[in-house]
Amino acid sequence: METAVPGAFVITPCHLSDARGSFYESFRVEELEAVVGAEFRPLQVNYSVSARNTLRGLHGVADSHPQAKYVTCVRGALRDVVVDLRVGSPTFGVFASTELDAASGRSVYVPPGVLHGFLALTDDACVSYVLSSAHVPGTQVDVNPLDASLDLPWGFTEPPLLSVKDAAAPDVATALARGLLGRWKG
Repeated sequence: METAVPGAFVITPCHLSDARGSFYESFRVEELEAVVGAEFRPLQVNYSVSARNTLRGLHGVADSHPQAKYVTCVRGALRDVVVDLRVGSPTFGVFASTELDAASGRSVYVPPGVLHGFLALTDDACVSYVLSSAHVPGTQVDVNPLDASLDLPWGFTEPPLLSVKDAAAPDVATALARGLLGRWKG
């Protein structure tokens, strides 16, 4: 299902269940490509493990090294947020929030240029990122996830745990002025 952010999709697998438990395919390249209408060639897989109330993001990659992500919560639960900050996009500033948890197997496809973050809703939340490009140092684009101009629905009830890098990330206006944000290619 496409979200309010053009090119970002929520993928919900079909579960086969019986007395033993359940089985589902979490990722199949040709099915993902058919849904998103773009090639996706996995080149790197990352995992992050977070304590409850950890806020990670908003992260993306510079246009010079485009990267799509297929994000899945493989343990615990999280609130996933994608934000369209592609310069020239008709939906600039629009976000989509999706709850991901290990039981559902639901995933989010994040297209190149769209920024991504999440709030861990459980202790020991583990997230898998299947990436369309390998990490290239110096190409990361970060925007402060608490930028009031975005008014993102994180839903935390106490201040979240943030990395020093994420807390110091520029707000949208500063990132835009510095030319850090990607361009809409729609």
